[in-house]
Amino acid sequence: MVIHSVFFWLQPGTSEAQRAEFAVGLEALRSVAGVDSLFVGKPAAIEPRPVVDDSYSYALSIMFKDLAAHDAYQVDPAHKAFIEKFRALWAKVQIYDAAN
Repeated sequence: MVIHSVFFWLQPGTSEAQRAEFAVGLEALRSVAGVDSLFVGKPAAIEPRPVVDDSYSYALSIMFKDLAAHDAYQVDPAHKAFIEKFRALWAKVQIYDAAN
């Protein structure tokens, strides 16, 4: 199993309409072959703690059955189209991939 976690910091001044479209774009990645499950969220309204970074705008977590599925996702036309369409909206992206 591979868990692909992506954190997006959107540009200051990103409108609510752009944010909504961005979230829909993230959800659309669910249809890419090899995606076992997908979660899109925003920072949780939890009690602040020094070890929690809640400065991001959106989080995306995708589970793949194996590294081959992850690698196929990276070059899938839908994934590439998402990047091209929305890259101008993000100020920063941080990715964490974990496997067992």
